[in-house]
Amino acid sequence: MNDSGSSAAMRILCSPATAAELRPRMPQAGVRGTYTFVHPTPEAPHPDAEIGFVSRDITGASTKFDVKPETALYYEALRHAPQLQWVHIHSAGLDRPIYIDLQARGVSVTNSAGHNARSVAQMALGGVLALSRHLPRFMAAQRDARWLPPFEQEPPRDLDGQVAVIVGWGGIGQHIAHVLQALAVRIRVARHDASRNAEGAEITVPYDAVNTLLSDADWLILACPISDATHRLIDADALAQLPEHAHLINVSRGTVVDEAALIDALTHRRLAGAYLDVFEQEPLPANSPLWRLDNVIATPHSSGHSSGNRERVLQMFMRELARREAEGLLRK
Repeated sequence: MNDSGSSAAMRILCSPATAAELRPRMPQAGVRGTYTFVHPTPEAPHPDAEIGFVSRDITGASTKFDVKPETALYYEALRHAPQLQWVHIHSAGLDRPIYIDLQARGVSVTNSAGHNARSVAQMALGGVLALSRHLPRFMAAQRDARWLPPFEQEPPRDLDGQVAVIVGWGGIGQHIAHVLQALAVRIRVARHDASRNAEGAEITVPYDAVNTLLSDADWLILACPISDATHRLIDADALAQLPEHAHLINVSRGTVVDEAALIDALTHRRLAGAYLDVFEQEPLPANSPLWRLDNVIATPHSSGHSSGNRERVLQMFMRELARREAEGLLRK
């Protein structure tokens, strides 16, 4: 049920669960204004609001490519809210069509960049360690109850001294680099602004020069946002620059990579393996070869999923709301 509030109250369109969490906490977070919470329903699908908050329970199982009805209900409410000024979203990516549409009509859209940076970085590092130590091979043997004597297998290469090329130098890329450096891995970085050298990196280049870093790379780790500069950045030419023993880790966006070229390189062992959490199309179609390649670990865009995310996003929303109040950026 929608809150009933003063005619002077600004309206926040959000889920009922989020409203229940925000209502008692906003004053302690420095929020001074008067607000009422509204929620779309099938009977009243278009409540007006000045503010929108797209929390994780709204997007649910939806993806950019497959919007579920319960998510579409909220998206349509946002599209049909004429007084809408600002929307905060739980994710870092602003590339869903709804957010692009809202920005095109002048609505400010803020994200929750950084709220799951450590979780994503940890998943990427898990991919590095799993592939480095040949865990997919051992897991396949475990399913078949086969014992694989180590001396009968090609030994894993020492991780010490290997070269990791990290594409993207936000919180995710920096945390990956910090841990890999502790494992004696050498770091090279491709980033948006290469005028500033990435701390601890041997070399820093702009995105469009990433190919110059790949000829002796052991790991190509993608942790960048999607943009005109990074769309299909890793194409067939880039993959051809990598040594056959190299691995690719992608926790950024599926469209950073030419997926057909990647499948070809993995199938023909021109690339040793990959850990992929993101794909050109999500959910990944059942007929994709990536499900069946034995040198691929595939997860369903889940690297950022962690128990503390909701609290961090709520805190980000309340801080941003208090800031906009203080700077006079909200109007009834």
